[in-house]
Order: sequence, then structure tokens, then C-alpha cells
Amino acid sequence: MSCIRPRKTGCPYLQQTALLSSHGHFWARTKTDYTSGQPDTQMILKTIVIPSHLFTKLQLTAFLLQLKCSYMPIVRYLSNHIEEWLNDRMVFIGGPRQVGKTHLAKTFMSPKDGYYSWDDLRDRVTIKEHSFPGAAKTLVLDEIHKYPRWRTLLKGTYDKSKDRLKIIVTGSARLDHFRKSGDSLFGRYHYFRLHPLTLPEVQIQSKKDGLSALLRFGGFPEPFLKQKESFAKIWRRERSARVFHDDLRDLTNLKDYTQLELLADLLPSKVGSLLSLNSLGEDLEKSPHTIAHWISILESIYHCYLVPPYGPPKIKALKKQQKLYLWDWSALEDEGAKFENFVASHLLKFCHFIEDTQGDLMELRFLKDQFGREVDFVVLKNKKPLFAVECKSGEKHLGPHLRYFKERTTIPKFFQVHLGDRHSLVDGIEVIPFALFCEKVGLV
Repeated sequence: MSCIRPRKTGCPYLQQTALLSSHGHFWARTKTDYTSGQPDTQMILKTIVIPSHLFTKLQLTAFLLQLKCSYMPIVRYLSNHIEEWLNDRMVFIGGPRQVGKTHLAKTFMSPKDGYYSWDDLRDRVTIKEHSFPGAAKTLVLDEIHKYPRWRTLLKGTYDKSKDRLKIIVTGSARLDHFRKSGDSLFGRYHYFRLHPLTLPEVQIQSKKDGLSALLRFGGFPEPFLKQKESFAKIWRRERSARVFHDDLRDLTNLKDYTQLELLADLLPSKVGSLLSLNSLGEDLEKSPHTIAHWISILESIYHCYLVPPYGPPKIKALKKQQKLYLWDWSALEDEGAKFENFVASHLLKFCHFIEDTQGDLMELRFLKDQFGREVDFVVLKNKKPLFAVECKSGEKHLGPHLRYFKERTTIPKFFQVHLGDRHSLVDGIEVIPFALFCEKVGLV
């Protein structure tokens, strides 16, 4: 028997555990581990039986290498930064439901550490009594913000045990909402926003072309790792039900969510175009003010996000109208809108990453003047433009408005990104495959 040691970093991840030789067969056993090896791990075991006479030694080595590469761990892009901040403060991890916050937090735990969720009735007793294990060096508290006295609990536990205990708090919409109200925890924690998987995060670890899979299945870990169409559809439906019923119930006093769900059903057709509150109000027979309020609620539960306009000097740019995009771009049917949403999500993740790790003010905007000339995105750092991006699913023609804005604005770099292979420089504008653009700009 020979054994290949499992890797212990990254989450969620696929972990190779053993290769066994028995009765003329090789057994390659793999394990899907979503909780970083904790005692209560739920795992799927898959055994592949290979008759040994079918393999030469060289073929077997090649097979094992391929198998190992197929089950590489996905180490989330915030891991090193969270580890660094845990030496000084508590760490809060927010983001959309099922984006992998709990899984990420558990990668910092050892078997002696404690994980407690407010949604578990037994854990609630432990949380209320503050009876955390004394030997624990890391404490992960999930959905703790649902406990009315959560701030007092965290403040007391941190102040008393900060020299020996690292504390990670995870939660979705309500955590982000309530952490902004009141300052009793000021100076005691650092907040990170965890985004879905994106191309640089997948490519750098799998060494495979993840572009088509990300476009098709989205960046949420479960459907992306599964890569099965039927599973992805069921997952999206179940996640949507939980978001609209659980998260909305926690954040609002609404009794009937039907109208909000109808609004959400209309939004995919609005992606990439200027958002018209009047048009949506007419469709739902509601005032523009009500529609604006409902969209702000959908933003708070990480269903969608808004991109405001950028108004450089000497350009008669739009000032008020915004564009809307979805956190789960895989739900879009129009390929052009899906790719634009895909790029927008990569850029928003980049902006949040720089803000959360370096402290600079980052903004994602779009540029459109009163005559209809438009560039899809402009990224700003500390109020100054870094670069502009135009999205084209094809690669043959340069967008007609890029030259116009390049000549009349101080934006230093213009890119046209696409899904093809062409890489060229046309009138100072770089036409570049999206994967190469990610590397050049330093997206995460």
C-alpha cells in the first residue's frame, strides 16, 4: 500500500487521500471535504477501480498526476489577509449567502478550536452562556448578529481574551447592516467582503481554462465545482428562496415579498442598460420612489448592485442614472449582457479587495455622455481614474466611442476586453483577451 498525504489548505476543496494496491487493482480514493477536516465533516467518498494490467508504470504515474491536478484545493483570495489581521483584531467576513464565508473561516481552525452557529439550537446555549472552550485559540461565530446582545458578547470576549484568542465572525446581509449602526466595536475588528469565485482565483490554482465554466455556472462555489446544469438550476432556485424569505425577513418588516420577487424577475433584462425606475414602476404599478427603495433592499441582500456614472471634466456626461448588475451572472440568458455582468463582477471584486486590504478608496463607474457615447466601466482610485474597460464578446472591431473618450479625458488606459484570442494595440487602446487583461491589471 502506498499513501498520498492529503492537502490541508483551502476550502471548499477536493482532497486526494490514498492510493491502494490490492488483488491486482489500483484503488484511487478521493474525498470532497467542505469543512477543512473538522470532526463533523460531511464528505463524499468516490472510489475509482483500475485493473493494474491496463497500466505500465509510466501510464500510472501520468494518471496519478492527472488525478492530483483534478482535485487541487481552491484557496480563497482573502486567506492570507485574514490571517494577518487576526493577529491584531477580530475579523468579520461578509458577503452573499453561500459564497463560502463559513468554509473560509473554518480553514483557520484546528480540532481544538470552536465553531458555533446561532442557527444551531445547541450552539445558542453555548453562546448565551459564553461557555467557549478554554483550550481554543480560534473562535468562529456564524450568524451571531441574530443574537440581540451580540455586540456586548463580542466586546466582552475580545477585550478579555484578545491576547490568546482569535475571533472570526461570519454573516450575510444582516451582519453588514448592523455593523454599520453603533460604534461599540470600533477599533476591534476588520471587515472583509468575500466575493464569488472569479477567473484569476480559479486559473491560478487549477491551471485549467475556467472561463467557460464560470460564465455558464457562475462564481458561487457549489454550482461551479459541481458543473452540472440540473444541479445549478436547483441550487439557484433554492438559494433564491432562502434569500428572499430568510434574509428579507431579518432585514425588513415586509409581510408580502411577492412584489419584490416580481421586481427581481424583471432585473435580468435590465442588466447593462440604464436603469429606468419609471419603467419598472409602470410594470409593477408602483411609484419610482418605491422601486428605488425596493432595489436598495435587493442590494442589501446581495441580489444586485448598482454602478453610478462617471463625469470627467469637459464631457457632458450623465450624472444621475445608474446601471444594474447581478451577483449571480449565470442567471442571465443574453450572452452579451452576461459577459458585461461577468466583467463588472470581476472589477467590483477588485475594488473591494483594494479597499479591504490596502485602504484606498475605489469606485466602479461607467461613462456615458448626453449624446449616447458610452464606455462600459471606469475604475477610480482615490477619485482618480485608473483605466476604462469596454466589453465585446467578439474581437474584430474596436468600439467606436473608445477613441472619442481617449482623446477628451485624462483616463490613462483604455481596454477593450473580449472572449477571443486577439491581442493588439489600436490607436493607444489595448484590445485584449479577458484572461490576459486580468493578469495585466492584477485582478483577484
